[in-house]
Amino acid sequence: MPAGQGLGKPARWNRAATPPAGVERGCGLGKSGLDVVKVGDRYTFARTVGESDVMLFAGLTGDFSDTHVNEQYMRQRSSVGGRIAHGALLIGYMSTASTMSIAHVIHDDDLTDFPVSAGYDRIRFLRPVLLGDTVTVHYVVETVDKAGGRSIAGIEVSNQRGELVAVGRHVMRWTRKLKAPVSPPSARVGARRS
Repeated sequence: MPAGQGLGKPARWNRAATPPAGVERGCGLGKSGLDVVKVGDRYTFARTVGESDVMLFAGLTGDFSDTHVNEQYMRQRSSVGGRIAHGALLIGYMSTASTMSIAHVIHDDDLTDFPVSAGYDRIRFLRPVLLGDTVTVHYVVETVDKAGGRSIAGIEVSNQRGELVAVGRHVMRWTRKLKAPVSPPSARVGARRS
């Protein structure tokens, strides 16, 4: 029997370590999510920004700026003509698109890793988003770096008129799975208590 195998269990190697000779990172008996994610994969998420979105977001974040919650102020004092959505709310919509991009992958029992957002880069808000605007997030995988354990997607957010309102890039890290937790001896059936 080959070293590292026994009792019918497949050999495993630590993804953080250098893979054995002849084995590419993410390959072997299991598979990496990065074997499934492909450059050019596209995902979209659309939502009409409503009163409840902005007010609930203000409550969650504590950002009750007049630009978001005071219609009269915005009509009288701004050139925008009304209240605008929080920029961070748009990032939340970007996050929804990133979640859509991995939904078909994460429940595969053979995966050796799982995705975790490593963050958003180069976020820019190009135009205001007014309450009542419908925004569409376009999330496109641009690079897949199996050796580095990450994928990068370009993000564009447009309104119902096709105008770009926000852009950015998303970094998705693919981290090795942890082993199933082992219950402490005191929780095992038949364990003695003192």
